[in-house]
Amino acid sequence: MRQLVSILGRFFCVFLLLLAPAGALAKQKILVIESYHQEYAWDKSYIEGLESVLGEHYQLTYFQMDTKRLPVTRHRSRGELAWQRYLDVKPDLVILGDDNALKYLGSRFAKTLVPVVYLGINNNPRRYHVHQRHNITGVLERPLIKRSISSIKPLFPNGLNRMLILFDDGTTAKTVLQEMFGGDTQLRVSGVDVELRLISRWDTWQQAVITAKDEGFDAIAFGLYHTLRDERNKYVDANEVLKWSSQHTPLPPFGFWDFAVGKDKTIGGLVLFGYEQGRIAGELAHTILTTDVEPHTLGPKTAEKGRYLFSRSELERHQMSLPRKMANKANFVE
Repeated sequence: MRQLVSILGRFFCVFLLLLAPAGALAKQKILVIESYHQEYAWDKSYIEGLESVLGEHYQLTYFQMDTKRLPVTRHRSRGELAWQRYLDVKPDLVILGDDNALKYLGSRFAKTLVPVVYLGINNNPRRYHVHQRHNITGVLERPLIKRSISSIKPLFPNGLNRMLILFDDGTTAKTVLQEMFGGDTQLRVSGVDVELRLISRWDTWQQAVITAKDEGFDAIAFGLYHTLRDERNKYVDANEVLKWSSQHTPLPPFGFWDFAVGKDKTIGGLVLFGYEQGRIAGELAHTILTTDVEPHTLGPKTAEKGRYLFSRSELERHQMSLPRKMANKANFVE
């Protein structure tokens, strides 16, 4: 009997030892609420940045609000579904990707104790009622439109006098108009007359692309083009928009984000990378979950100031070349 008890005791000890590491190694949960969808190149890029920091150490769960493709009338209900996912998952930390997630959920999370990290925010966080909330911090996104315009001027030996910038009429575009252009659709940047157009309809966008040269513009830029709708109010695939625009523009096209650069896309320029947004947000999340620091003391932070990224094939197609100093600093696709 004593021998049997001894054997059973040893088995019980081994059983406890097997259980202990599993409990000790249980990963903390992070819920990532995306304003958009995972097929969107921006989301892919920042998720890659997040997972480069957090992927091995935490259990990441995703919810896609899909507000690029869904009409505005459904955005609030998507926010409600995202909140329900939060209640179901009970994460140790929440990451809010881009403005719509913060717009519809920020004030609700501000009333909780769960730490929150936002990323890709173009608006002032004050407008989402999260400024200086103890449990919230994040990463701001500041498109480099004015610096981009200045940087591409050397590509025009005969001068760059007028430039047309096309955006859809989504949340980011409206914020850019207000925050960077002061609500004006026309301004002068480094001697260049710039016109910004926010467009909702696909046919209107097509017309603007085709007639830009006849209107006297020297260059065109495709900002964001992810909420356009056709005459039946159906979402137009963003990849289709960019490819068509690249093929039909009579002017050299430029971009402000890395996902818009490449063959059958834009020439490029000084662009932002979603990866950096994700990486910095991931570092903030990791610091919060491994220390006693209050989130609001860590930020907000602004991601990198941008990098030169160009498409070799598009430069060749539009018979343009980079100045040596710029070429030495630039990264190239293809």
